[in-house]
Amino acid sequence: MKIARVTGTVTATVKDIQLTGFALLVTDVEDGKGTVLEKSIVAADTCGAGVGDIVMLTTGSAARTVSKVGGAPVDAVVTAIVDRVDLKA
Repeated sequence: MKIARVTGTVTATVKDIQLTGFALLVTDVEDGKGTVLEKSIVAADTCGAGVGDIVMLTTGSAARTVSKVGGAPVDAVVTAIVDRVDLKA
């Protein structure tokens, strides 16, 4: 899993039928301190996240196994909205 910040949304009126009903969010993968490691990952949202939220992403083939996705053709899924990240110094 990865930590990411939601930076925007994607609107796609024509898409695979299995993606119907999912919000598609643009996310930037960050390290625990907020430094962007990977930009513009589009993820299917299963949690109701919004722009500015810090989220947990499940990526790769594991993303298709998330229960709400049910095998849909996705490579990244928002699986949690993060309340806090605590790092040991």
